[in-house]
Amino acid sequence: MKWHRRRDSSTSTAPARPNARPGSGPVLIVALDGFLAAGSAPRLAVEHLTSGHGEVLHSFDIDATYDYRARRPPLRFVQDHYLDYEEPRLQVVEEHDLAGNPFLVLSGPEPDFGWEGFAREVRDVIERLGVPLTLSLGAVPMGVPHTRPLLVTAHGTRPDLVDRTNLWSAEVTVPSSAQSLLEYRLGSWGHDAAGYVVHVPHYLAQVDFPGGAIALLDAAIGRLGLQLDLEPLRARQEVAVAEIESQISEQQGVEVLQGLEQQYDAFSRGAAQSLLASDDELPSGDELANQFEDFLAKQRKDDDG
Repeated sequence: MKWHRRRDSSTSTAPARPNARPGSGPVLIVALDGFLAAGSAPRLAVEHLTSGHGEVLHSFDIDATYDYRARRPPLRFVQDHYLDYEEPRLQVVEEHDLAGNPFLVLSGPEPDFGWEGFAREVRDVIERLGVPLTLSLGAVPMGVPHTRPLLVTAHGTRPDLVDRTNLWSAEVTVPSSAQSLLEYRLGSWGHDAAGYVVHVPHYLAQVDFPGGAIALLDAAIGRLGLQLDLEPLRARQEVAVAEIESQISEQQGVEVLQGLEQQYDAFSRGAAQSLLASDDELPSGDELANQFEDFLAKQRKDDDG
């Protein structure tokens, strides 16, 4: 089943329509591969949420939103011919948890173009299916160590949709994304939307870090009551942590990691205003990044291999 986009002459700031009220359908989980994807956490979460044989309820026109030259899809060349083109897809798929409860997953590459049209199209899907809540999953890098519990920031279009107290309470101006704009627009249209952003260690932002996906899925499970088996992801995380610690030891990054741990612990105790604050006894964010440059290069090389 594929819905074609409905013509809509309303502007992006149009008031809520009469049917913009909580529905009785399944929850929509949004996890796009793009700006809010540190440590590949949303993609890894989607891989765990989707079975590969869920029903596609809606497909977006990828040609209208995707920058092929900036993110060239892989195409395999075998001896004398091209084979296995990995076509980018942006879709809403219906899946079920272990107890048979339905939920929807919107995943794929974050639109490079047409953000407002994308938001309106998602609104159409929400209203057609009676989605009561749109829940987004994202990840951003932060100066935190992988040896401490990951921080998760909750957000929502209404205060009562934020179901946890955020340790990170600063007011900052951040670059927007299609995913964050979608939540903002849905709120202005009267639809409930919320989400979680996990703060991934900045030195692991460019490699797969299963711990970020686990933190996002734990938050979604706690909120939605989904029954999911996270053991495969936890096993991957154990392997990843062992590799990370081995590389840190080889690259003589133990002192840098200890500095991050001191900074994290001071923030947790309330002794530091934020994890972005500098301390004379701790290396700056730039210094930490520079000292992990070799580590990151080695990790990327291993991933490519």
